[in-house]
Amino acid sequence: MEPNLNTRRANLALTLGALGVVYGDIGTSPLYAMQTVFALDNGIVRPSAADVYGVVSLGFWSITLIVSIKYVVFILRADNDGEGGVMALAALARDVLRSTKGRGLAAVMTLGVLGAALFYGDSVITPAISVLSAIEGLEVTSPRLEVVVLPAAAIILTVLFAGQRWGTGRVGAVFGPVMVVWFGCLGLAGAVEVVRHPGILAGLSPSYAVLFIVDRPFIAFIAAGAVVLAITGAEALYADMGHFGRAPIRRAWFAVVFPALTLNYLAQGALILRSPGSRSNPFFLLLPDWARLPMVLLATAATVIASQAVISGAFSVSREAMRLGFLPHLRIRQTSNREYGQIYVPGVNWVLFAAVLVVVFAFGSSTRLATAYGVAVTGTFLITTTLFLIVARVRWQWPTWRVAVVGAVLGSIELTYFTANLTKVAHGGWLTLLLGAVVFTAMVTWQRGRQLVTARRVELEGPLPAFIDTLHAADVRRVPGTAVFPHPNKDTTPLALRANVAHNHVRHEHVVIISGRTANVPHIPWDERLVIDDLGDPHDGIIHIAATFGFQDSTDFPEVLRRAAGHPLTVGIDPQQPSWFVSKIALRRTDQPGMAAWRKRLFIALAHNASSQADFLHLPEASTIVLSAEVPV
Repeated sequence: MEPNLNTRRANLALTLGALGVVYGDIGTSPLYAMQTVFALDNGIVRPSAADVYGVVSLGFWSITLIVSIKYVVFILRADNDGEGGVMALAALARDVLRSTKGRGLAAVMTLGVLGAALFYGDSVITPAISVLSAIEGLEVTSPRLEVVVLPAAAIILTVLFAGQRWGTGRVGAVFGPVMVVWFGCLGLAGAVEVVRHPGILAGLSPSYAVLFIVDRPFIAFIAAGAVVLAITGAEALYADMGHFGRAPIRRAWFAVVFPALTLNYLAQGALILRSPGSRSNPFFLLLPDWARLPMVLLATAATVIASQAVISGAFSVSREAMRLGFLPHLRIRQTSNREYGQIYVPGVNWVLFAAVLVVVFAFGSSTRLATAYGVAVTGTFLITTTLFLIVARVRWQWPTWRVAVVGAVLGSIELTYFTANLTKVAHGGWLTLLLGAVVFTAMVTWQRGRQLVTARRVELEGPLPAFIDTLHAADVRRVPGTAVFPHPNKDTTPLALRANVAHNHVRHEHVVIISGRTANVPHIPWDERLVIDDLGDPHDGIIHIAATFGFQDSTDFPEVLRRAAGHPLTVGIDPQQPSWFVSKIALRRTDQPGMAAWRKRLFIALAHNASSQADFLHLPEASTIVLSAEVPV
């Protein structure tokens, strides 16, 4: 009985954690979704029975089809070694295409990069709109408090981003309970209004959505651009799968989140029908006067949690992009000794903070900011659906008809939402497109620049076997100790090794070349990670260690050396006191072909802001020697 009890407790803890992290974004959507729909174009969506029932039905079936069916039922099955997210899905799709020698390998990774770029846009908009919408509840309690909304939002966001360096571990324990209270209040406030006006339950019928579309197609199309706000945050269901597993996420959704959201949206619809003036802020006006200020405080806490979720997601996406070669190495700090997923990336954090503050003061209100929100979200939906269908067809062997049906249903809905949001480009939608375009350009430029630098660096390095033969022929003096040279491969010579021999005319008794490679899976166990090679001569003291990392594994080269200890080829090597020799590449822009001049300048700028290789590989500062070499680009 005890193991079963422990299992139940563990499952409950995971479900509670999923409530606190996974559902923060979509759980705070009731703050602004309905309000935004009825604020479109000065009230183009009317508080009439036809429009209200149509909007409620559109919202409910959007949540049902996109979140419940697409993400919770289908997408959560497409895990990459237990991990989710658009880049993990792209890597999985590329792998299954490679296994069938299919085409489009580069195309699927490009889609993954585009999805990641749009996610960064989401990471800027979500904290801004969530915190603003919560603080705007003060205006409902007293219109005179309008002047404090922007300053209060700025203070909360400053504290939120400044606190990232401490990690989510210290406050993570309260996330779940706070969100349980939040969803409980959503459901309770909704249930009270629905009991008073049970006729609103008719809005659950898809017929009202169909009638709304048929009778007022243009208005329904415009409304769809705001209705999509009800499903923002759905991507987090998939992105955070590795932290909690699919079962706790599914339990939390169907047992708590879905019922609470449904009741609250129904109640807001009922309130607008009986009191049309409430459409200015139906969420807070749904509550009695005495409960509004406490709800502002609770909503603020919930929106901070929602913001924390996307900020942490941006950190994780950044690390995955670094591992897959689409971003330069940035400084990453672990904020937990137990949870590898809890990290802090200072560069990403402060860039996001600056962007969020600019957005808050530029737009000034959640209603205006909502016009910028949908493009990134719906674009990511379409990319995820495309990649999922590739995996379903090739890996799961779905028949063509099933792929076509699922693609037609989901694709048509998401394409409609995406197109509807494109109509808002001139009114703020340009913001997420601009953010996505900037990030996408930077990511693909970095990848292309790396390819060019690698090709030109190989020319300078020369073949490693020939260099070793030269060492043997010249009988270069060997000095005691172990020298370790991080290097991309075992085919060419580390520039730092060449420089050390050329300038000091010696080589160490033990020379270890370590190469790291990132696989398209999140994690690789240590017993499968290392391959050790004597490079053709087991007696000359020169060996090569190939280490393969998952894209969520830490690239810790000192740990690689320690793990290799005990192998016959590492006898005599002291893994505790080696000297680390790192090649620092100084880039020089040239007129050589391969990339436009402006992209070369961008690549060099990104390289200048990258963290040092020693930091990325966790090399000890006291025993690391950096030798520079110039490479044209």
